[in-house]
Formats: sequence, structure tokens, C-alpha cells
Amino acid sequence: MNFFNKDEQLENLGNGILEATWAAFPTLARNQIALTWIVYDPPVLVNTGGALTPDAFWNHPVRGFTYRGVERIYPASVVKLFYLVAVNEWLEKGMISTSKELERAMRDMIVDSSNDATSLVIDILSGTTSGPELSPGPFETWKQQRNIVNRYYQSLGWSDMETINVCQKTWCDGPYGRERAFVGELLDNRNMLTTNATARLLHSIVGGVAVSSGRSQAMMTLMKRSLQPDDLPKDVEENQVTGFLGGALPQEAQIWSKAGWTSQVRHDAAYIEIPGNRPYLLVVFTDGKANAKNQAILPFVSQLVADAVGNLG
Repeated sequence: MNFFNKDEQLENLGNGILEATWAAFPTLARNQIALTWIVYDPPVLVNTGGALTPDAFWNHPVRGFTYRGVERIYPASVVKLFYLVAVNEWLEKGMISTSKELERAMRDMIVDSSNDATSLVIDILSGTTSGPELSPGPFETWKQQRNIVNRYYQSLGWSDMETINVCQKTWCDGPYGRERAFVGELLDNRNMLTTNATARLLHSIVGGVAVSSGRSQAMMTLMKRSLQPDDLPKDVEENQVTGFLGGALPQEAQIWSKAGWTSQVRHDAAYIEIPGNRPYLLVVFTDGKANAKNQAILPFVSQLVADAVGNLG
């Protein structure tokens, strides 16, 4: 059961965008892209600071398009959005208390996509730490604690969250010690997300109903990206606009996003407002080594979606 309604107009547009993308990028196989796209028709009830109660928000119909939106894909740093919502939930419920270091880590995890910051956030969320391998008993306890974020998302009762896995740290060189044992010999316990699950989480944040309206707004502040050339980090590796969905947008657009990339995947999840057009949400995951290196695919898709939204009237 999707949180959005399928719609003939968006089906036609979405399929056309995919066909154009495959024509432009012959190396992109049909099973190497997944996409979820939500359009906010008037009256727009998102990015209003949580004007609606959660019940009213979830009952308000939105329309969308998805392609392979339920496929489980390694999310790279897009998973940091899930840890951001979880840490805000823990803070709201008083399960953890805030500190300068936690606030700094939350910011750096999203703004700069810092893996070191994410490591601290996960330690605080789960009450675990990385380190040498553990004997079986303590390791069972440690694994149980580390799965707390998974249990939180399961508890929401959203069908989109049933297949995800969000329990691993994000690494530069990869896990060692107990972390290596936890991810599994064949990496079968890696983080896994779908574009639908990611879109639903982002939808709840922009709707102002993720944890609370104040916390949703604070999360939006961290996700805001400047499109002004002078503001972009010179190091393209550290820049979540160039080569991603923001890379194709006009400078007057506004984007709130979280990208993720490794040598194997290149993803982005964004909420976008272009003056005069309907706001929309777009999550695109691509995998495969050649596609991960290609900085043109996500901006190309983004441009076509922006054009399509502009023509919706």
C-alpha cells in the first residue's frame, strides 16, 4: 500500500523520463535505476512548518510515480536521513540527552555527509561502540542493541519500512572487528533501502510530521543546499549538488536533499521547489560501477522531472 496514489499523467511522464534516460545513457541497465517521484498539487501542505496534524497529513492524498521503488538497494549515505530522524525521536522522547558533540555530529552527518559523525550518532542511538571482535554472548547483546533503529522503523507500521535494513555505520575504508562480523561474511547484513521507503521518510519530514513539527523544521535546515556556484564546496567529492539532483536546477530553485555515493552506487533524495511550479519530491538510486562514476545521470533525470513538473500547469 503506497502512501501516494498512482496517476495516469505521472505514469506517462515517468515512463517517458526513464526511456529518455536509457536512450541517453546506454550503459545504464533497466535494473540499475530505481525512482520515486511525488508531486504536491495545490493546496500544498508540505514545508509549512507542520500545519497539519499527522493524521490529517497522512490522509491527504498525494500522487506519485515509482519505478522499482520496492527494490532493496545499498543506500550509501542516504541512510543518514534515517539516523537523523531516529536521533530526533530519541531526543524528543528523552531516551538520550543532547550535547554539543551530538549536535555537531548531527549537523556534519547531513551537511558534509561525514562518516565519522555518523559513527558517533549510531553509538549514541544504540549504546554500542565499534572495536575488537566480541565473544558470542556479548556479541548477541551488542547486535540486539544495534538493531534498535530497525525496530523503531518497524514500529511505525509503514509497509514501506518492512524490508529496509538500517543498522550499519557508514565507512570510508570498510568495517573492522565486531563491525566486520556484524555486516556478515558475504555482507548480507548491509544497510538496504528502497526509493519508496526513502521517499516516505522524506515526505514525513517535509510534511512537518517526522517526530514533531519543530524537529522536522530543524532537519529541513540541515538538508537545505545552496545552488549558488560560490557556495558549493570546491571538492566535488564533498559536494552534494554537482553530479546529483541539484546539479540541473535553476539557481532560483530551492532544494533540501541528502545524497549518497560509493564506487558502486550514486543516489540522491530531494525535496525541490522551483518558483511558479508545484513542489515535488524525487528519490533516484543508480547502481553499477560505471553509473556511480557518471556525474551526468542524476542531473539529467532531475532536469527532465523539473521540465515535466513545469508543464503540469
